[in-house]
Amino acid sequence: MKFRHVFRTVLCLAVATFSSWCFGDDNNFAWPNGARAAVSLAYDDALNSQLDIAVPALDKYGFKGSFYVPVARDVLTARLAEWREAAKRGHELGNHSIFHQCDGTLPGREWVPAHQDLQTTTVLQMRDQVMVANKMLYAIDGRSERTYTAPCGDTVAADGNYINAVKKEFVAIKLIGEGVTPDMAKLDPYAVGVTAPAGVSGKQLIAIVEEAAARGTMANITFHGVGGDYLSVSREAHDELLAHLAKHPDVYWVDTFIKIMKFVRNKSNS
Repeated sequence: MKFRHVFRTVLCLAVATFSSWCFGDDNNFAWPNGARAAVSLAYDDALNSQLDIAVPALDKYGFKGSFYVPVARDVLTARLAEWREAAKRGHELGNHSIFHQCDGTLPGREWVPAHQDLQTTTVLQMRDQVMVANKMLYAIDGRSERTYTAPCGDTVAADGNYINAVKKEFVAIKLIGEGVTPDMAKLDPYAVGVTAPAGVSGKQLIAIVEEAAARGTMANITFHGVGGDYLSVSREAHDELLAHLAKHPDVYWVDTFIKIMKFVRNKSNS
């Protein structure tokens, strides 16, 4: 059975088809409107290119994105009215802590300020910071339900893993892992895998959502810069992905991470 599923997935991806044979009887997760996969398009760090390029592109295709905002970032305060307006149009503002604490002891993390190093921050300090960020986001969009993305995917503070201390505050949490969920039945809503592509082509981005459709699960893609800033993808690659998703509404359910995960949790509890 496992070999047959792998063979079918590879063949369907190769010919870019989404017939019922591609999914077979082992795909039992029913997405809204008969879609084959859910797709969450997320954007981290509250960057100018997200407001200038990503939000207008999403609006053009009628898609809603999830924007994970470190609330101390200057781009948030300098362009607060634009973030509030994006939220009014249905885009999600997610919690990304206050100061974007990451583990500064890891290779390539010289940019992490010593006073904002996760390794010098306690679990309780992170808990308080995350809860304050929720209150600040409420002041922007008036929403009480929230999702969280751990900055840099790092979860271990000075005295242990802080996720257990904050997870009750959230519908779901994203961590570094597989961008395409392997098995919906085994999904932990507080450890949802996400991929953060940079410097990739539109074709490579499309391959991610095609894999999710072949599996019948979900794709979680987190961008940073779009056509600018850092860890960026080009405007063209981003738009190519959106155009592909818009062309196949029967295959992909594209929505905010919070709406997708509320659907998943409700379905799991039914």
